[in-house]
Amino acid sequence: MTATIAQKIQQFYDESSPLWERTWGEHMHHGYYGSTGQHKKNRRQAQIDLIEEALKWANVRSADTILDVGCGIGGSTLYLAEKFSAKAVGITLSPVQAQRAGERAIEKEIALTAWENFADVDAPAVQFQVTDALATPFPDNAFDFIWSMESGEHMPDKQSFLRECYRLLKPGGTFLMATWCHRSTDNLAGALTTSEKQHLDWLYQLYHLPYVISLPAYAELATQVGFTDLTTADWSAQVEFFWQDVVQSALNLEAIAGILQSGTETMRGTAAIALMTTGFRRGLIRYGLLSGSKA
Repeated sequence: MTATIAQKIQQFYDESSPLWERTWGEHMHHGYYGSTGQHKKNRRQAQIDLIEEALKWANVRSADTILDVGCGIGGSTLYLAEKFSAKAVGITLSPVQAQRAGERAIEKEIALTAWENFADVDAPAVQFQVTDALATPFPDNAFDFIWSMESGEHMPDKQSFLRECYRLLKPGGTFLMATWCHRSTDNLAGALTTSEKQHLDWLYQLYHLPYVISLPAYAELATQVGFTDLTTADWSAQVEFFWQDVVQSALNLEAIAGILQSGTETMRGTAAIALMTTGFRRGLIRYGLLSGSKA
């Protein structure tokens, strides 16, 4: 990952993660609001439901060794480690996130151990590293389940990201990613319009995203790097209400004060909320799922 992009992403999450945790808790991703998106529920429950529904969709029923790519403050890592009684590694570019994830493991009384000692500890166990997802230090075929919850949009080279995940996945293992996409362009809607490109450019600047691609483009890249049994799904309708929840959560003095105190990066991210809301509404922003395996 290029130094500039990596540094910007690190700074953004170093600065904004503490506020997000105070407001939303440990899960830094969308929520699932039912198959039609109309099932309104507690926002934190919606985030847990997204994890469970994604696992069900990909038919992931067990795992022994898990890699959480873009782990945030360890929400999914700890959840999956407990759910499957597994050994899970979370990686992030943010030292603040990695430290907080380790603290949360201790709070939840889940074993926190170094990678080199993983084989000698009982599950569940976790470990968190500040690591570039495009060049991880792990050996080939290290994990039987790789989970990427809304980190693909930050990757400056989507194919290299998928290639690294393929390298790390054990034969017979499952790769499951959920990521922000733009609409498909290989249909009657055609290429992105000038207005749509401008919308995405503004979003890239505020959220430090190098670029996003369509879900069919992800599937094509995944096929090229070797993934088999590929399945994709568009869950935009199921998660769109999340952004209304985000707006509601910010409409109190404590949240507003927290945003102002957190710094410029957090304020930039807050400004992007309107772009995400309108992006979903106009059909430009899509929420894609992709699952594949390794022969």
